[in-house]
Amino acid sequence: MTATLSLTMTGAQVLRPDGLDPAPLSLAGGRITAEAQARRVDLSGFRVLPGIIDAHGDAFERHLAPRRGAMRDLGHGLASAEAELAANGITTAMLAQFWSWEGALRGPAFAQRFLEALDGFRGLGTDMRAQLRVETHMIADYPEIEAAVARFGIGYLVFNDHLPHEALAAGKRPARLTGQALKSGRNPDDYLALMQRLHAQSDAVPHAVAQLAERLRAQGVTLGSHDDSTAQGRVDWRARGVRLSEFPETRLAAQEARTGGDGIVLGAPNVMRGGSHSGNVSAQELVEAGLCDALASDYYYPAPRLAARILADRIGLPAAWSLVSSGPAQLLGLRDRGQLVQGQRADLVVLDEDWQIGATLAGGRVTYMVGSVAARFMSAMKPCTAAWPRGWPHKKRRATPEGKGNAPRSEQLVLGTLDQLSITNW
Repeated sequence: MTATLSLTMTGAQVLRPDGLDPAPLSLAGGRITAEAQARRVDLSGFRVLPGIIDAHGDAFERHLAPRRGAMRDLGHGLASAEAELAANGITTAMLAQFWSWEGALRGPAFAQRFLEALDGFRGLGTDMRAQLRVETHMIADYPEIEAAVARFGIGYLVFNDHLPHEALAAGKRPARLTGQALKSGRNPDDYLALMQRLHAQSDAVPHAVAQLAERLRAQGVTLGSHDDSTAQGRVDWRARGVRLSEFPETRLAAQEARTGGDGIVLGAPNVMRGGSHSGNVSAQELVEAGLCDALASDYYYPAPRLAARILADRIGLPAAWSLVSSGPAQLLGLRDRGQLVQGQRADLVVLDEDWQIGATLAGGRVTYMVGSVAARFMSAMKPCTAAWPRGWPHKKRRATPEGKGNAPRSEQLVLGTLDQLSITNW
């Protein structure tokens, strides 16, 4: 993990709680500070916004298993996922891992592997946390799930129910059964038998879930329900202490969540598309009706930034960006981030006028930096012996010349110095 930066950013439009403000922004010790720092970086023409807090995303899966059995060391996949997160301005990511009868990447065995890998992962600085998505009908797994929550300090758990109950109740063979079974490495008949067994215990699920939710809440775990489709369903979840409604499928469910004081998380890709890919309620419609507290990446990490850009033209930049920063921070109880104010974590993203990301800092650490923003950071660096790694001859402090396939000089400086230099001197 790289060292934290101590510097003052000047010239930029900084998104503070009261709106955009041209006043300088200073960082030190991984926090926002009121004290100006010796190093100053001119970011005129850019905006500095709070880092994105992604309340739910599963796009990391493609990094962990690009092909079946290809990824033996999940740490490499997590490093690749972090790179994508940082390139999209995400400084805190809730990685939505299933604990499901569906098997393969969504099965209990892989969930345990993932949790162990994430627990031991040390990356660039992005705060990557696990969100556990539990299938409600896996009652026999509840003790093991609780043990995993305690062992890995999981702070956010969401209840799902992906069983095709209508087909199972009618004695029919669910659609796409064979493909799903083979994907999970199981015989289709065995896969169907498993679904039938789980469906058969539906009457026992409400009581079992309520007891599990009570035990988890006693441990301080934030609880949510996924894909609420009815107002009554949201009422039932609230009665169990499950106070976040994640991706409600209907306006009625979302309205009931708001009426009952529950948090509402919507999918940012829904905003980008102008509607749900599965025919559910439009997220943009819910946002404009005040029925949203947070936008999540769902399956596409660029989506929070791009959705905020769309919404900024409709509800204003401060309100739009709050849905990917202070909003999710409040829902998840992350009181140390989400706003660029004194004492908060130095989580921020630098955007140009076209909403392209020039830099991402998480806890004051550079997790992504490119182009003219990188050049400005490097130009603010004055030569000093203490800044260069031991053993580097002073007369050879040169970047490789441009040309012959080499990267531009500024980019080479970033690649060669942000890792190699002791940037605690900033």
